[in-house]
Amino acid sequence: MKTKQFWLMIAGIIVLYLATRLINLALLPIFTDEAIYIRWGQIGLRDASHRFLSLEDGKQPLFVWLMYPMLKIFADPLVAGRMVSVIAGLANLVGLMALAKILFGKKAIIPSGILYVVSPFFLFYDRLALYDSLTTTFAIWALVFQVLMVKTLRVDTALLLGMTVGGGLLTKSSAQFSLFLLPVSLLLFDWRQKDKRQKLARWFGLAVIASIIATLFSWMIKLSPLGHMVAQKNLTFILPFSEFLADPFSRLLGNLRGLTDWLVAYLTWPWVIGGVTSLYFACKKHLRQILLLLAWWLAPFVVLAAFAIVLYPRFILFMTFPLLLILALGLSQAKTIIRNKFLLFTFYFLLFVYPLYFSYTIIARPIDAPLPLADRLQFIDDWPSGYGIKEVVAFARQKATAEPIFIATEGTFGLTPYALTIYLQGTPNIDIKGYWPITDGWEEISRIAQEKTTYILFKDTQEPPSFWPLELIASHRKGKANVFMKLYRVTPP
Repeated sequence: MKTKQFWLMIAGIIVLYLATRLINLALLPIFTDEAIYIRWGQIGLRDASHRFLSLEDGKQPLFVWLMYPMLKIFADPLVAGRMVSVIAGLANLVGLMALAKILFGKKAIIPSGILYVVSPFFLFYDRLALYDSLTTTFAIWALVFQVLMVKTLRVDTALLLGMTVGGGLLTKSSAQFSLFLLPVSLLLFDWRQKDKRQKLARWFGLAVIASIIATLFSWMIKLSPLGHMVAQKNLTFILPFSEFLADPFSRLLGNLRGLTDWLVAYLTWPWVIGGVTSLYFACKKHLRQILLLLAWWLAPFVVLAAFAIVLYPRFILFMTFPLLLILALGLSQAKTIIRNKFLLFTFYFLLFVYPLYFSYTIIARPIDAPLPLADRLQFIDDWPSGYGIKEVVAFARQKATAEPIFIATEGTFGLTPYALTIYLQGTPNIDIKGYWPITDGWEEISRIAQEKTTYILFKDTQEPPSFWPLELIASHRKGKANVFMKLYRVTPP
C-alpha cells in the first residue's frame, strides 16, 4: 500500500469514527450513572472545594475533572458528559492502531482501526458519559508503553508508562491490572542477546520507576479526607481476599458464564469465530505477541469472575481490546489465505454484516439494539433509563414561565433528582427535591402543594397510593417494557 493511500485510509477511519460517535449522540436517554457524574461535574466546576466530590461515592475523580471543559463548551450537559468518552474513544482508536503497528507491523493498522470503529461494544460505551471508555484508554496506552519499554529500555517510556497507569488509577481501580501485568511484557524481551542480564536489570529498574510514578499519581486522591472511600466502595463490587480463600470457586463458574455471554453478545459470534481462526494462523509467526494479548484479556477476565460480587457488561470493556488486535491480525492475512475473490468477499460480508447492523441500531434506533439483557434493562427498559426526562424538563420549563412550581422526585441520588437538576438548575420558579422512599416525604409534599403548584415524578413506583390526591399529567414508557416514568400533579384539597 502506497504511503498516500495509507494515510488517506487512516483519515477515513478517523472521520468514520467521529461520525459513528457523534451522530445522534443524545438520542439514547440519560442513564442514572450519567446523571450522577454530570451533576458532580457541574458542582465541581462551580465550586473548586468540591473537586473531589466523587469520592463521597467512592469514585475516582479524573473522569469528572475532564468533564469540566466540556460543560463550558456544550450547552447540553448530556452531550458535554458524553463528549469525554468520545474523545477517550478517539485516543483508544489511535492507541489500538499504534499497538497493532508495534506488535504486528504496518499490515495490521488499518484492520485494527476498522474493527474498533465498527465494534458494537466500543461504539456503545464511547457514546455514554461513563468511566469505561476512559478506563480503556489508559489500559491500551499502558500496554503501548510497556511494549515500547521492553523493546527500547528507555527512561522516557517508563515515565510515560507511569503517568498513563497513574491516570488510570485516578479513573478506576481496575487500572491496577496494568501494573500487575507488567511482567507479562517480558514475553517480548530478547532472551537471546548476550548482555541479557544487564538489560533485564535495566528493565526491572524502569518498571520500578513506572510503578512509583503511577503510585504517586494515585496518591492525589489522598489530598481529600474522603480518599479512603474508594477502597470502601470497591468492597461493594469485589470480594475481600479472606472471603475468597474461604471458598475460591463459589462465584467463579457462574460469573464466567455471565461474562462470556456478555463478551460474545458484544463481540458477536462472527468475530468470535474469526478471532479463534486468527489464533490458529497467528501463533505460527507471532506466538509471543499473541500470548501477551491473551494474558491481557484472560487474566483480568478470570480474576473478575473469581472476585466479583456485582457485575455489569461494561466492567469487561477495558480488557476486550486485545481480542480486536488478534482478529485484526487475521484480517491482515486474509488476502494471502483466501485467494478466490468471491470467497474473500463472502468472508468479509459474513464477518461484518451483523456487527454493522448492531452498531447501526445503537446509533439510529437504540430501542431496537440487540444489547445483552443486563444492559438493555439498565439503559433502555428499566428504571435506570431516562426515557421521559427530556419531556418532563420541557414541561417544567413551560409551566415555570407562568408560576412557581415544585417538583418532588422519587429518589434522592441518581436519575432523580439529578437528571432534572442538571437541566433545570438556576431556572427561575422551579424547586426540586428528592425523597426516598417517596412515602416518607408525603407530609412535606402535601404542605408545599398548598402554597404552590406541585408535581411528583415517579421512576420506580408504577401505581402511587390510591388515597393520594394526584392527577396523572404524563406517562413515559421505558423502551419496550411495561415500565413507566410518571408525572403527577398534586391536586389541592
